[in-house]
Amino acid sequence: MHPDHEPTWTPPADAQEQPRQVRRILKLFRPYRGRLAVVGLLVGAASLVSVATPFLLKEILDVAIPERRTGLLSLLALGMILGAVLTSVFGVLQTLISTTVGQRVMHDLRTAVYGRLQRMSLAFFTRTRTGEVQSRIANDIGGMQATVTSTATSLVSNLTSVIATIVAMIALDWRLTVVSLLLLPVFVWISRRVGRERRKITTRRQKQMAAMAATVTESLSVSGILLGRTMGRSDSLTRAFSEESERLVDLEVKSNMAGRWRMAVITIVMAAMPAVIYWTAGVALQLGGPDVSLGTIVAFVSLQQGLFRPTVSLLSTGVQIQTSLALFQRIFEYLDLPIDITEREDPVHLDRVRGEVRFEGVEFRYDHKGGPVLAGIDITVPAGGSLAVVGPTGAGKSTLGYLVPRLYDVTGGRVTLDGVDVRDLDFDTLARAVGVVSQETYLFHASVAENLRFAKPDATDEELVAAAKAAQIHDHIAALPDGYDTVVGERGHRFSGGEKQRLAIARTILRDPPVLILDEATSALDTRTEAAVQAAIDALSADRTTLTIAHRLSTVRGADQIVVLDSGRLAERGTHEELLERDGRYAALVRRDARLEPTK
Repeated sequence: MHPDHEPTWTPPADAQEQPRQVRRILKLFRPYRGRLAVVGLLVGAASLVSVATPFLLKEILDVAIPERRTGLLSLLALGMILGAVLTSVFGVLQTLISTTVGQRVMHDLRTAVYGRLQRMSLAFFTRTRTGEVQSRIANDIGGMQATVTSTATSLVSNLTSVIATIVAMIALDWRLTVVSLLLLPVFVWISRRVGRERRKITTRRQKQMAAMAATVTESLSVSGILLGRTMGRSDSLTRAFSEESERLVDLEVKSNMAGRWRMAVITIVMAAMPAVIYWTAGVALQLGGPDVSLGTIVAFVSLQQGLFRPTVSLLSTGVQIQTSLALFQRIFEYLDLPIDITEREDPVHLDRVRGEVRFEGVEFRYDHKGGPVLAGIDITVPAGGSLAVVGPTGAGKSTLGYLVPRLYDVTGGRVTLDGVDVRDLDFDTLARAVGVVSQETYLFHASVAENLRFAKPDATDEELVAAAKAAQIHDHIAALPDGYDTVVGERGHRFSGGEKQRLAIARTILRDPPVLILDEATSALDTRTEAAVQAAIDALSADRTTLTIAHRLSTVRGADQIVVLDSGRLAERGTHEELLERDGRYAALVRRDARLEPTK
């Protein structure tokens, strides 16, 4: 692979994207608009109830107590208690519904990102760090939890409360209302600036979290620990991680402190407003201004205090939304990644695949700037036949094999399966028809049985045993403490290289594909282990169309056809005996292998 040659994707300019981004965020909530409507009703009801309480207080102070009307006082007091109860009940219901909606939206996002990544070509993953992918799903979507679960509801709730409270304040005394709201535009301007500042910091913080996650994933895997210990780099890796973490500490502090003093000033001013209202009413009364009753002043201050909480919360919500836009942008970047290997609208489905594979004028390059990795490849492999592809490192052998299951798509010519271009086949047909056994066997951290059933979820125990016997691994599995229920360990490190390969072969036998790609499946094994694995491969290859990509030539001598690739082009083709007689590149490779064979 040549990651540097892969096409890169650059996100659009932030200034142009923000309006579209907001529309996309709102679209995420569209499937839940019925529940959100209920939340809106609960919010409106709670706001009206909370606004009514100061008016009840005004009546208590101005009428019920001065006029000693005990019955009215009892009703008004009961009304205030009932208002508190209703507000609390509405709040609980609103939180339940909004949290449920938010979690469903997060589920939709996680699933959408994961599904998108599942459709990406192999090229994407060769140029992207695993930790980066995990961070997008875990950290970025996880960081939006507060936004999607409570921010939207908080925005509606606080906005409704602010509007209802301002209307009620105007109804009580418009002059005091003007005094209360003089500084509100300034507060809004300050909060917007703080929000933009935090959004920039959040983008940098999430990138740093992704970098740290990638470091952890790479260095704390089984392979990473082995490499670090054997190279004596454990201390340096710890120092490198410490530096990554230190940078994250600085960004976290900056994120939390961004605009904190400015927001503190807003809080102080809002808290001081009741004193300003008392002072204004008192001065106006002394100067012969309009007479304002004590009940009106207390009710107004109560409303003003009620305005304080949702206003500050509204300003903070604005800051939170600006911050969350950075997280949404990172998620949308992944959702907008171009998918270069897609299924056509009316794909061809083959119920039965014979297994004839053709390469017709095949050309492949990683991008338009680089030279071709493969060029002018014309090969026919009859159904049930075998093809061996050999050549020096970097000749394009693996790339040629990966064109058949569409891990890559050709950039010229075509690859056909039973005469149908593989790009025209549906993904299900390709998955059933083509099996791949590579040098780097991947096993899940699960039981042996679960790893085997990944190929065929409904496989019976008898089928598992039959596949394992064919792959010559059954006796080893049966001797394990828990047999087929034994957990293989992270990436299968509980098993040797040969055992992992035979497990992978058993998994492929279980799937029973008519076309088999063997990508240097024995190149990393010693001679004795290779012989055991080769026996399993021979059992797997029987009656199948087989493409064997090999660096070591001991496994390909019996192939029906051998092709030699050199710099992406066909240099030679023929049987083992024919190529030896020509004494060309293949013969030179055979002599090289003979020199490298260990002496007995």
